[in-house]
Amino acid sequence: MEVLEAQGHSARWLGEQLPCERSNVYNIFKRSSIGTDLLFRLSEVLGHDFFKDLSEELDLDGRGGQPEARPEE
Repeated sequence: MEVLEAQGHSARWLGEQLPCERSNVYNIFKRSSIGTDLLFRLSEVLGHDFFKDLSEELDLDGRGGQPEARPEE
């Protein structure tokens, strides 16, 4: 919702882009999770990489999302 509002778009506009009813857009916002196909479509429509946002939140190896240091050659 933040990205949508920051771009000055409405739920109605997003519904037209997906395409789906405005009420379905609000249902998407209320979900605790969505499928990757829908996340991909939202990324396309809004021009925002939500997958990158999610991957930056991962801390699988305790580096706090920092890339592994490369050895100097």
